[in-house]
Amino acid sequence: MSDRQTPRRRVPGAAGPPRPRGAATRHQPGRPGPGARPARRPSGPRTPARPAFRLGSPRPRLRLVGLAFTLVLSAFVVRLLQVQAVDASTYTAKAEQNRYVVHTLAAERGRITDRSGVALAVSEDAYDITADPMMFQPRQLKISDGPEQAAALLAPILNEDQATLVRKLRPADKESRYARLATRQTPQVWKQIKDLKAALAKKSGTGNVLAGVFADPSSQRVYPNGDLAAGILGWVNSEGKGGGGIEQQLNKQLTGKDGKIRYAQSGGREVPTAGSTETPAVSGSDVELTIDRDIQWAAQNAISQQVKKSKADRGYVVVQDTRTGQILAMANSPGFDPNDLSKADSAAMGNAALQDAYEPGSTAKVMSMAAVLEENAATPLTHVVVPNRLHRGDRLFQDDVDHATWHLTLNGVLAKSSNIGTILATGQLGKTQRAANDTLYSYLRKFGIGRSTGLGFPGETPGILAPAAKWSTSQQYTIPFGQGFSINAVQAASVYSTIANGGVRVAPTLVRGTKGADGRFTPAPQPGKTRVVSDKTARTVAQMLESVVDDEQGTGIKARIPGYRVAGKTGTANRVDPATGRYHGYTSSFAGFAPADKPRVTVYCAIQNATSGSYFGGQICGPVYKQVMEFALKTLQVPPTGAKAARLPVTYQP
Repeated sequence: MSDRQTPRRRVPGAAGPPRPRGAATRHQPGRPGPGARPARRPSGPRTPARPAFRLGSPRPRLRLVGLAFTLVLSAFVVRLLQVQAVDASTYTAKAEQNRYVVHTLAAERGRITDRSGVALAVSEDAYDITADPMMFQPRQLKISDGPEQAAALLAPILNEDQATLVRKLRPADKESRYARLATRQTPQVWKQIKDLKAALAKKSGTGNVLAGVFADPSSQRVYPNGDLAAGILGWVNSEGKGGGGIEQQLNKQLTGKDGKIRYAQSGGREVPTAGSTETPAVSGSDVELTIDRDIQWAAQNAISQQVKKSKADRGYVVVQDTRTGQILAMANSPGFDPNDLSKADSAAMGNAALQDAYEPGSTAKVMSMAAVLEENAATPLTHVVVPNRLHRGDRLFQDDVDHATWHLTLNGVLAKSSNIGTILATGQLGKTQRAANDTLYSYLRKFGIGRSTGLGFPGETPGILAPAAKWSTSQQYTIPFGQGFSINAVQAASVYSTIANGGVRVAPTLVRGTKGADGRFTPAPQPGKTRVVSDKTARTVAQMLESVVDDEQGTGIKARIPGYRVAGKTGTANRVDPATGRYHGYTSSFAGFAPADKPRVTVYCAIQNATSGSYFGGQICGPVYKQVMEFALKTLQVPPTGAKAARLPVTYQP
């Protein structure tokens, strides 16, 4: 190497000596000039160069994100337009349906009272337990067995079948919003459910399976006197409608008119600030009966004791005001308690005093005697020779006791209740037997036999009385003494009230009137009146009926009431068994009124198929008559007249 200075390698980035401003650039030693070959790099290991990192352009990504946002917002806008513009009415209706609920406001059922205003049937607060099935669906409760859990909790409280409750809470109609789980539950039952709902609501993390259970205010029918007058009152069924008796007959007046309330709810609770609309319920009318509760109790107690003592199928007592036709008592035994129908015998749930049709027996002889007197065919003193047997038609007739030939007055025929004597007397009603039959038939119809009493009571029987032209050979002789046709107990009582009322029949009544929601009392229409026999005939028959009770030869001596003149008649008839249609057992009866000379009260008693002790009407129904009549006279404060009885003769010396 020459002593020429070797050029130094320039380190990149190193600063060279300052160049004078404005000086011309000249070639520097060691730096190749134009066209020179590149300098060779010194040998040795080379460090690899790092690849350069370059960022992509953000614009495509921004465009993609913007497009996505645009699509999403467009979808929201389209949906919003659909909801608020296109389908606005539909969604509004659905919202209203889900938000607002409508409940019925049950009208309070009218009371039934006796003639003095004493309550016999009233309504007390109750609740119908209801549910919203939609609130038991899995999407609401977040569980799949909500109905099963709710039913398990409610079944013992409501005394309902668990499976039945499940079916109501999970109906086939998925859109159903209402189910009635139980009706007419007491306030205590609803309080128990409310307490259970509140306890479940406090449990954190647990869905309230009873949140969809509600209560509609309702009422429950209550009969404060238990089985007293149950046959008259009837009962109210699970739907709140009368199921029998007055409850059924006057259901429309008693029911009233239900109201409605509509309010917003959320989570099963009313939203107070959302407002509500209400149509008030109109209470039903009160019904005032002609029944006297105390007399009803006395009649029911007396007949129940005798039916039990006689081991009879059943019995009934009817008490009637002779002047007005109003029924003061109508008692049946056996009866039932309308407060608890689950224990009632279905055969005893009617009103047998109006629904049983039976042959009356000798109590019907009073109509035959009235016809004979009214037609002037005989007088109370007419002599009647009564043989031991009487052959008529295809039968041989006899009295209830074997006897030698009796020499009786017409009064004696009634007093001793002679079937043969009655046949002989009624045979005088016409020149021929057919004419006599026609005459007797006309009187039976005027007394109300074979037609409705006019009470309009559910299930009432009009009885059976064939036209005279259709009477069989035996009927034309048995009908005069009470066999061959049928009646009900109220018809029988009405016959005696007609005699007691001077021969004028006043149609029986059971309702005095109604009192509406406005408190106004509307009396029942006046009953119809029919002249059956003259006042003279009626008074004469009343005197003859006294002989049945007062005369020692009479059959009704057990019906005597000390201090009072009593008119009455016994009856013992062969009984048609309703199960077989054949005669089996007896119908025992007693009918009469008092005071005999100034009548005020009629009492009729009948007992069916007595199987223990005597079955004669005078023996088992006479005491019932006496017990009930004494009580009624005292209750109504009817004093004895003090007049002496006529004491018509029973027999005569031939």
